[in-house]
Amino acid sequence: MDWQGQKLAEQLMQLMLVLSAAVGFITGYVLGSFQTMLLIYAAGVVLTSLITIPNWPCFNRHPLNWLEPSVAEKYPKPQPSANSGPKKKASKK
Repeated sequence: MDWQGQKLAEQLMQLMLVLSAAVGFITGYVLGSFQTMLLIYAAGVVLTSLITIPNWPCFNRHPLNWLEPSVAEKYPKPQPSANSGPKKKASKK
């Protein structure tokens, strides 16, 4: 799954869970049934999982192009600098 596919999956998940919660709550309230509310919400969670968890082709429309290993070796690897660590305060004695 590419970056934009992850964003799409996250947005779909949030939207579908909120909609299933709202539909479940309204239906449960109208019917006066807590069990119906939970069943509708559980069905929404299952449907959301089936749509957003698998790596569907619609989530892979913008693949990343990685460098070949031979090309990547031409570029220097980043080295940690000596000043990049956390700074310690000087202790007063």
